[in-house]
Amino acid sequence: MEQYRTRPAQYAPRRDRPRPPLPPQAKRGAGGAPARTPRPPGAQRRPAPVRRPAPAPAPAAGRLPNPRLTGLGSGLFCAVVMFLLGALCAALFGASLTAYGVLFLPVSVLTALWVRRGDLMTAPVVVPIAFAVGLLPLAEGDGGTGGRLMGLVTALATQAGWLYGGTLIAGLIVIVRRIRLVHRRRTAGPRPPV
Repeated sequence: MEQYRTRPAQYAPRRDRPRPPLPPQAKRGAGGAPARTPRPPGAQRRPAPVRRPAPAPAPAAGRLPNPRLTGLGSGLFCAVVMFLLGALCAALFGASLTAYGVLFLPVSVLTALWVRRGDLMTAPVVVPIAFAVGLLPLAEGDGGTGGRLMGLVTALATQAGWLYGGTLIAGLIVIVRRIRLVHRRRTAGPRPPV
């Protein structure tokens, strides 16, 4: 009597028979790259090489630094720099308010460029405050606190053009940065929920 198999037939090639050779098209992977050969069973896999990130490029010699200051940091930066520039103008230029006003413009530009994105709207606020702080060494007065305060108010009134010009420049830079930030967020699309 004949006995039938009780096990289902295996569709994979049997191990005791050699495999037929592959056609040339099958020997190449996608994109023309050579196909990976199967690993024999029991063979140990080589560990993948550790990829280290590329070192950061060295800063170019002519590039300006690009720090990101908080709102408080930008206010402190602007106030300290303007106070030092005011003291420098008092020592070198004989308390020249015009030289101080000219030096105020690049400081207001740097303050508006270096403030971080979240604190953009603080730059046009801290710039005029720093202008007034920098006028303290330059203000001429009769003596005492009242005379010094009168000299400060007079200097602010006579140098209002520089004050408004620096504040306007800082405000324009902040508006342009804000528009670019909003545009970049819109083109990035909605973020998937985390």
